[in-house]
Amino acid sequence: MENIIKDIDIISAEEAQACDYKTTEDENTGKSKKLYIESYGCQMNFSDSEIVASIMKENGFDTTSDFEQADVIFLNTCSIREKAELTVRKRLSQFNAIKRNKPEMTIGVLGCMAERLKEKLLEEEQIVDVVVGPDAYRDLPNLVATAEDGNKGVNTFLSREETYADISPVRLNSNGVSAFISIMRGCDNMCSFCVVPFTRGRERSRDPHSIVREAQDLFDKGFKEVTLLGQNVDSYKWSPEENNKARLNKKEGEVTEVVNFANLLEMVALISPQLRVRFSTSHPKDITDEVLYTMKKYDNICKYIHLPVQSGNSRILELMNRTYDREWYLERVAKIREILGEECGISSDMIAGFCTETEEEHQETLTMMDIVKYDFSYMFYYSERPGTLAAKKYKDDIPLDVKKRRLNEIIDKQNKLSEERNNLDIGKVQEILIEGESKRSTEQLKGRNSANKVVIIDKGNFKKGDYVTVKITDCTPATLFGEVVS
Repeated sequence: MENIIKDIDIISAEEAQACDYKTTEDENTGKSKKLYIESYGCQMNFSDSEIVASIMKENGFDTTSDFEQADVIFLNTCSIREKAELTVRKRLSQFNAIKRNKPEMTIGVLGCMAERLKEKLLEEEQIVDVVVGPDAYRDLPNLVATAEDGNKGVNTFLSREETYADISPVRLNSNGVSAFISIMRGCDNMCSFCVVPFTRGRERSRDPHSIVREAQDLFDKGFKEVTLLGQNVDSYKWSPEENNKARLNKKEGEVTEVVNFANLLEMVALISPQLRVRFSTSHPKDITDEVLYTMKKYDNICKYIHLPVQSGNSRILELMNRTYDREWYLERVAKIREILGEECGISSDMIAGFCTETEEEHQETLTMMDIVKYDFSYMFYYSERPGTLAAKKYKDDIPLDVKKRRLNEIIDKQNKLSEERNNLDIGKVQEILIEGESKRSTEQLKGRNSANKVVIIDKGNFKKGDYVTVKITDCTPATLFGEVVS
């Protein structure tokens, strides 16, 4: 998901809860059928949709941006919050009329919502033909064929080994500059509020050779930036045992020692100084000094870390099963500042109104924000998810109006901190990577600096994919504005 603070200065609690989504674009390579995908939620879901598109392309499908023209519609879903699932259900109801006029159309629900509800989705949403979890996308062509024969198709098997390492993703909605690379799947952290371990299964890491090969291929095709994705990238680990299990081609080299995330970062950074490297998401309990020193060593590894705190209070963190306390988190932030400097961007996730949270504990989240001074944050009020540890153990006892009020206080605080942090950039010279035109004017371009902040410049003779040196001249809480340095 992109920054929750976008091209506006202030957001509401309702906007903060909104679920980001993307749709497919038109691809016309002469395939006989059309596929339309709507992807909701996190960057991992967007990356998964690129894998799905690749699998379906090999089986006779081009993508389309018009769902009315599609033979197959997939909704790649998110279950992290109730709002996300309600959005998908509303979307399915909107497809009802289309399905009535085009009964041969196949509609599938993919991803985390499919994994959580499984066959129940077929009962509750009559127009759904296919339900497929995140580890079963290779089975989609068979399940679609089953649906075309008039039967329902379900596969929600969770794998201990699937990483889709051999599949070359179709880059959906790509700006031709930045791309995602999934380096691992699943999550072993049992945060009590989170459904991900139940919908995406156990952690398993991709072999480093396939990751480097994909990054090199992207660079060769003109991409200038890759983002390494995982639910918890800092726990990435590839060992000789996994290497033997995967039976890698020997001419690619055998792994003879453990490759951790710091090692992998270096391997990707060494592809070219002109290839920017980002990553998401880091877990405070796992991010190591070795990773921070690797970031410092290579200029093309962006100086930005998404480090979700969730709460600033140690008791709430324990109830959340985050396995760190307030002091641990602050020590990690201090180490980031020590090694990477004050200019390193830090963002966070925050949950307002978790079970039993007192007003004093909410205030500790606000003071945590004051200490860390986040550049931006993804901010939500607590939404109980069925099947999670919190739903089983704790009562969701904070009234909704209190949750929204606390969330709005967090949002207000973050907007002030974002403006404060952005003001520090005024007068500084930075390198940005141009991503395309500004949303507000075709005469301006937008790019990002190393700290993942959007920078707007006049168009001039620059184009998408250019590295440009700029001097920051002004800012809002969401955006920097710069002038090109000749």
